[in-house]
Amino acid sequence: MIDFSPDDRLIDAVGLGEIRRKVDAGERLSFDDGVKLYEHPSLSAVGALAHRVRLAKHGRTTFFNINLHIDYTNICMYSCRFCAFAAKPGEERAYLMTPDDIEARLKGFRGTDLGEVHMVAGIHPDMGYDYYLDIVRAAKRGKPDVHVKAFTMVEIDHMLKISGKSEVEVFADLREAGLGSCPGGGAEVLSDRVWRAVFMDKIGPNDWLATARKVQQNGFKMNATLLYGHVEKVPERVEHLVKLRELQDETGNFMTFIPLAFWPYNTRLQKYGDVTTGWNDMRNIAVGRLMLDNFQNVKAYWVMMTPRLAQTAQSFGANDLDGTVTEERITHDAGTTAPMLLPRDELVHLIESAGFEPVLRDTTYETLQPA
Repeated sequence: MIDFSPDDRLIDAVGLGEIRRKVDAGERLSFDDGVKLYEHPSLSAVGALAHRVRLAKHGRTTFFNINLHIDYTNICMYSCRFCAFAAKPGEERAYLMTPDDIEARLKGFRGTDLGEVHMVAGIHPDMGYDYYLDIVRAAKRGKPDVHVKAFTMVEIDHMLKISGKSEVEVFADLREAGLGSCPGGGAEVLSDRVWRAVFMDKIGPNDWLATARKVQQNGFKMNATLLYGHVEKVPERVEHLVKLRELQDETGNFMTFIPLAFWPYNTRLQKYGDVTTGWNDMRNIAVGRLMLDNFQNVKAYWVMMTPRLAQTAQSFGANDLDGTVTEERITHDAGTTAPMLLPRDELVHLIESAGFEPVLRDTTYETLQPA
């Protein structure tokens, strides 16, 4: 039972009293509640509701980590309309990192406090199953104590198809190689209509959910995302959240929900998408916090919403600002104005200057220490 009352009259006065009573009683919000939260004109009231849930779960603690992104290839066999990162073999901008490249990148990382390497990429048409295992091993050779968070469900599905092995064998191989967890990308919006319109080359909603189920049933934790701000409609966003919530009820191994703001530049959706706005960013953080009652963490990914808006998101339901995120390429190719890196002291400043308490975490939120 949540017991916060200062904003009750404001929330009730704008017509969100019934949802407030459900939130305060710990009751699950319905699909219709989710639509109402997205469409309600009072963002401040929706944010106040999300903030009280955030305070109940985490107080004023905000998590961050020290992480490095390696987008190991932009060569991709798919042609998703929202993607500015992918290249075809032979293009001047196409690249593929070798395992030796990845090992060297980890060994060359400046600083000793790197906790996580995050590796995702396109689906290369020619790289075999062993390549995926080799790049995980290479990361661990480069820094043996680093946590390797790698491979979206699209990549995992591809590995399962090309491996010639059983599901159990594939996940055993990944564990032996050093995989620690998986990120949540590749889901985009779990709607058949959006899939057909935007990314039907790759796995659809049901296959993404099925692969996430396999990952979690085989002992790996993972994140979950929502790519918003392109052709999706409000009911499709809510449908996405409900599907994530149902799978979390079943498996319990989603660590964090991460709303991802779409950046349209250099994509085939440029005429449909607008550059992300603070209003939209805060709305997706807040509704995610309220609808996903079985997710402990909601992350404000500063790369896509910019550092200043991620700072503000701490008061709209977010309790995590991701990390240093060194050298992310995918969103930068689509036009984000965020920097390539946020140093640790700047992350701490963003958190503290907004009145929150920074806590350094590991990838799975098991090891925590004050910043």
